[in-house]
Amino acid sequence: MADSSSSLPGPNREPLLDSLIDRLASLPSIGRKTAQRLAYHLLSRPLEEVAAFSSTISEARKNIHPCAICGNHTEHRACRICTHPRRNQALICVVEKPLEVAAFEKTGFFQGVYHVLGGCLSPLDGIGPQDLRLDALFQRAAAEDAEVILALNTNAEGEATAAYISQKLKGTSAKVSRLARGIPVGSDLEFVDELTMQRAMESRVEFG
Repeated sequence: MADSSSSLPGPNREPLLDSLIDRLASLPSIGRKTAQRLAYHLLSRPLEEVAAFSSTISEARKNIHPCAICGNHTEHRACRICTHPRRNQALICVVEKPLEVAAFEKTGFFQGVYHVLGGCLSPLDGIGPQDLRLDALFQRAAAEDAEVILALNTNAEGEATAAYISQKLKGTSAKVSRLARGIPVGSDLEFVDELTMQRAMESRVEFG
């Protein structure tokens, strides 16, 4: 018979330990067993080390916020990518989340800038154009006569968002392109390897 003690508090389990495991298990891709291992690891470390770890999490959450220009994570008004003097401001890669900026930056290939939408259009979830950083994107594209590279996930929401952006920029000076189809349909960009990302960017095609 299966032992349910690993998932439910019992008379021999400490409530505070269960609470710690529950908190860790709420993180993305962390299951109950992994959360339990992490909890016991933390409890085995010196108190000052755990305190420093906790303080870093708290300070990061308090001081890191969206870049005023692109929406990427930063501790300052504008992120280091937007303010870098050698970045091509007229080459704007549009992504859904800051995590995808990190995925592109790992390749070391792309020398343009980014625009983080903060999600994708999803009427079923009540997410419309007003809920995303679309107006800021259109303003940037117009100001720079930019090439807007659509690097959105190839699911229904990503495709709808890409079509919306392309339609809005039609007739403007902005050029709209998208990543090549080397990226598997339905995949999340954060999980795509660096070489595939680079080739998809190099072989991007005009959208629409």
